Parts: sequence; C-alpha cells; structure tokens
Amino acid sequence: MTTIPDPISPPEATSAAQSPLGPDDFDALDQALDAMREHDEEIPQWEFCEGFMAALICTRRPIMPSEYWPVLLGDSFSSAQHMEFVWNWKRRWVEIEEGLDAPVETLDDERSWQPEVLDTRGAIASLPEEERAEVAGEAIPSFAQVWALGFMYAVENWPEDWATPRDKDAARMLDDALDNIVALTEDDNAKPTLSMYSDDAPPSVSQQRLDDFGAAIWAVYDLRQLWKSLGPKAETIRKEAAPGRNDPCPCGSGKKYKKCHGAT
Repeated sequence: MTTIPDPISPPEATSAAQSPLGPDDFDALDQALDAMREHDEEIPQWEFCEGFMAALICTRRPIMPSEYWPVLLGDSFSSAQHMEFVWNWKRRWVEIEEGLDAPVETLDDERSWQPEVLDTRGAIASLPEEERAEVAGEAIPSFAQVWALGFMYAVENWPEDWATPRDKDAARMLDDALDNIVALTEDDNAKPTLSMYSDDAPPSVSQQRLDDFGAAIWAVYDLRQLWKSLGPKAETIRKEAAPGRNDPCPCGSGKKYKKCHGAT
C-alpha cells in the first residue's frame, strides 16, 4: 500500500512533478535538513529520510503525513513552514512509487528505482590528506548503511503494520526481504574493491556490499508487491457486551434494560 504525502503544491507543481529530482533538488533537501538541525540535533540526514520514505511507501497500511512527520522530524515540524522541503519530498515519493510499480526485470532498466545513497567513505578518501586527518578516528557509515537504518526505523515504529502474515509463503517473503535490508545496516568490513563516489577515487566499497545493495533494492520491490497483494490488515471488530436484563438501560431512560430497549 501507500501513503498520501502532504498536499502542498507550489505554482510550478505541474511541471515539476513530471521531472525527476536533480542534484539541485537534493541539495535543497539537504540544506533544509541542515537548517532544521540547528534547532534540533536529532534531525537526520537525507539518506536516512530516503530509506524511511521507501519503507512508508511499502507499509501495509497507508500512514498519513500527520502521523509520520513527528516520528521522522519531531513534534515541532510544520509542513507550512517547510513548503519547499515537503514539495520535493512529495516529488521524490512519486518517483519511488513509479519505480517500484514499474514492470522491470533488471536494475539497469531506466524505469527502475534507485535509492539516493552516499559513499561517504569514498568521498572522504578523495579528500586531501590534511582534510582526511580531520575526520580520522570517526565512525564513517558504510555505503547505503544510513539508508537501511532509515528504512528499518520506519518498520520498527509501526510494528503492527509490519507484522508477519499468516500465510507461510508471504511470511517467508517478508522475512527474506527484511533480512536483505538489515544486512545493509551492518558495517562493510570486506575488502574495498570499488568506489561509488568517483571512478578514479580510492576503493571504498566491497563487491559483497554492492551485491547486498542490489539484493536490498529487489527486497523493497518484493515488499511493495507483498503488501499491495495482501491489502490493509482487517481491523478486529469488538462487540460491546450487552447490559444485563436488570441493569439500567444505556439509553438513559432510568428504566431497567428489560423494560426498555431490552424488551422483547
């Protein structure tokens, strides 16, 4: 299933919605988050938001913005005060939905969805030696690790909507898909063989990590289709207990139930 993003549409909405986000748009998203972080240090990076959004789009029950904004960006977040951020969020949402719903057989297909993730280690490895020394000893996330953490953060915040289905095949599909995403939350400790930052940058990502990343993308495709096929979880209807025949009638008449609405 899916969720409806905030219905905020600037004047250029029609033309903008038809074009994918470019580097300037992602820079604007990063800048907006940086500005929010000046007032709340818990505000995440865009890569985390990207993973969080992908999970929302795959979640079984539609989750409204009023429910997910406080979880992601805090109780003080106001859509009206961050219209450009929300609009770019909405555009990215549509891109992800379209990519996940496209009938692709390979990730090389131009219609396929590709997460917006960073090779932070590759970027740092490309810095001059004196700048690399400034971050020496700091924990640098592995390729796509922050994205996977954002995805699982959404899963963990709505556990009922990610509960294991009764159908064994569906349950296995869910477990396998989530296992592939969880694998990216771990550190990439294998030998680096390539860089996702630049073709001529020092190696920063292992081949195993790249393979795991591809598996995680397909896992999101599986989750999207799984929940769409199952539909929203049926709510349990709880029938209120009827009053006893000698109890006061709940209508407020003052009569006993058997003399009022319980009369046969």
